[in-house]
Amino acid sequence: MKAADIRDKFLQFFESRGHTIVPSSSLIPGTDPTLLFTNSGMVQFKDVFTGKEKRAYTRATSAQRSVRAGGKHNDLENVGYTARHHTFFEMLGNFSFGDYFKKEAIHNAWELLTGTYQLPAEKLWVTVYHEDDEAYGIWKNEVGVPEQRIVRIGDNKGARYASDNFWQMADTGPCGPCTEIFYDHGPQVWGGPPGSPEEDGDRYIEIWNLVFMQFDRTTDGAMNPLPAPCVDTGMGLERIAAILQHVHSNYEIDLFQRLITAAAREITAQGHTVEHGNNSLKVIADHIRACAFLVVDGVIPGNEGRGFVLRRIVRRAIRHGYKLGCRAPFFNALVPDLVQEMGEAYPELAQAAQQVQRVLFQEERRFFETIENGMSILEAALAALPENGQLDGETAFKLHDTYGFPLDLTADVCRERSLSVDEVAFDAAMATPKNQARAQASSKCKPGCTTAGLKPRSRATSNWKFPKPPCWLFTCKAPKCTL
Repeated sequence: MKAADIRDKFLQFFESRGHTIVPSSSLIPGTDPTLLFTNSGMVQFKDVFTGKEKRAYTRATSAQRSVRAGGKHNDLENVGYTARHHTFFEMLGNFSFGDYFKKEAIHNAWELLTGTYQLPAEKLWVTVYHEDDEAYGIWKNEVGVPEQRIVRIGDNKGARYASDNFWQMADTGPCGPCTEIFYDHGPQVWGGPPGSPEEDGDRYIEIWNLVFMQFDRTTDGAMNPLPAPCVDTGMGLERIAAILQHVHSNYEIDLFQRLITAAAREITAQGHTVEHGNNSLKVIADHIRACAFLVVDGVIPGNEGRGFVLRRIVRRAIRHGYKLGCRAPFFNALVPDLVQEMGEAYPELAQAAQQVQRVLFQEERRFFETIENGMSILEAALAALPENGQLDGETAFKLHDTYGFPLDLTADVCRERSLSVDEVAFDAAMATPKNQARAQASSKCKPGCTTAGLKPRSRATSNWKFPKPPCWLFTCKAPKCTL
């Protein structure tokens, strides 16, 4: 079953059960300043769950574009090294806003997995919060899952409700237990069932999480029952596709295989051969999805905030292309292939394809102007290090400041060689020119301006030229200041 078919069948299943299909929201959270990017399906419904917003429906389903590559939700450094980490992924979800609750949510999930997707029931395990006797009883007595495949997960983080199977939106507010569904890949793969000492292995893979929001947690820790309990579920499309396509790695599913083939084509076009299973191709295939959809939603590569995260992802992809022999822009050429794969499900991608390709090409061209010199410096520094050595922070800073190498890109190169970076020294080196520039800039301001009135100025948008003015790093916010 192709990834596109899996997505469609999910949405159609819940639509047939009274759910409204809601389009994916932007990757830029419109009403949640606490998030850098939309990282799950429930983000666009957050105000509905808290009661701040009312909609014309009480049941919804969606395929939500999500990014986890910045802030506290960051999988960037793991991409290319594991079978299931991505910067961009699609979260399939169904939601109830004060309508149905545990019983219907559990029965729907089981029917979809074992009926529509035809997964063998004996391959599925479930977890419940250890105090949630209601969910346990539904799984055991109504669905018929054997006791040995229902695992109670306790409070393993030092306090009551501090559990992997107890979800909360924040320190206060809506929260509740969750039940997770796992797929057993079989004894040929190492790992133990959830809750066991070997649970971090790859044999038992979580595919779906059903969250039951039934409490309102107050500042004093009281758990008051919500007047209208809600359901929030999430299942990664890439994970369920790997299972349904009988492969172990997400990068082996049809969607990624086509993007990997496209990346290999661009490498070959520059005169180099590469094996289809090369990890760098996986990185490039993953990163084109995140970068393209971020540009679709209005993010432009820059030196701050979301723009800096986008720049990091683009330059990480370019470095992996460089590693395979590319010495000219190639990454942007994957956009038409991505449109072919995902444009039907997300028409906004097809509509913005030319703009996306222009933005990525410009960023590639800019970085290719400096990457060779930067890599030469990095290669020389790494060659002088002993086994398991550490790159000094000053060199890492020079690569960042002069050649546009984000720290995580340098760390990525080091990691491939079992080396590390002195990040403490890097941070100190970063702080020195900023503090100097802040002090010098403040002396140029008009009366009433202080260093507190200065904010970082992006190099990408500043019109500075060498020699740099003292305040090149900052733009003054004070009234009537000329800086």
